[in-house]
Amino acid sequence: MKSVLVDTDILINFLRGREKAKDFLLSLLEESTIYCSVISIAEIHAGMKEHEREKTIEFIDSLNIVDVTRDIAEKAGKYKREEKKRILELDDCFVAATAFIKGAILATGNGKHYPMVDIKKEIFTL
Repeated sequence: MKSVLVDTDILINFLRGREKAKDFLLSLLEESTIYCSVISIAEIHAGMKEHEREKTIEFIDSLNIVDVTRDIAEKAGKYKREEKKRILELDDCFVAATAFIKGAILATGNGKHYPMVDIKKEIFTL
């Protein structure tokens, strides 16, 4: 069984009812362990509307959430330091580091946010 870390953009599209995101996540259920970074939880809550709260929390509770560990934090810092010329966002560095530490494929619609060569990526088109 493969491990997949799903990026925030896919989770938001799922929550907003986009069929492609729903189909994508459903396709992963049978053959994958699906992970979500705690960083994505913060990003989702930052953009959540009050009327979306109950459905969002129910969905989040169904995910395998990965907390930030020291190893993840150190790897994120290394990504940020090494990629200065690209000016990566620290939250994306944390998500990438989580995929690296978990040995998971990073599923994202924002491939350009993840230039890291030591993680596997599956670029999702919305």
